[in-house]
Amino acid sequence: MAIIITDECINCGACEPECPNNAIYEGGVEWAVADGNTVKGAFVLEGGRVVDARAKNAPVSDEFYYIVPDKCTECVGFHEEPQCAAVCPVDCCVPDPDRPETREQLLSKKENLHL
Repeated sequence: MAIIITDECINCGACEPECPNNAIYEGGVEWAVADGNTVKGAFVLEGGRVVDARAKNAPVSDEFYYIVPDKCTECVGFHEEPQCAAVCPVDCCVPDPDRPETREQLLSKKENLHL
């Protein structure tokens, strides 16, 4: 599962620098697959949509920090637990029940993001 940030977020920003995938953004900030990694060219998002890795995408949230599900690996392959959840002072970084993923899927996603 990707991690989501709930609307209980206090916008402290503690989670953002902890993400090894650069999947966390401040509310209202556009995101790109290539932010913080070596991905170039075409990239396939969840659902099969193909985007240019450098193309900016609309923010997932305008109000509080958010996690891009296509970039979230729950820190699998990097850490024992999701680092955003470990540092969040209000426990608003939680598994997204709408995006179940196996460890193998998360590792594959990690490999696609870190060429």
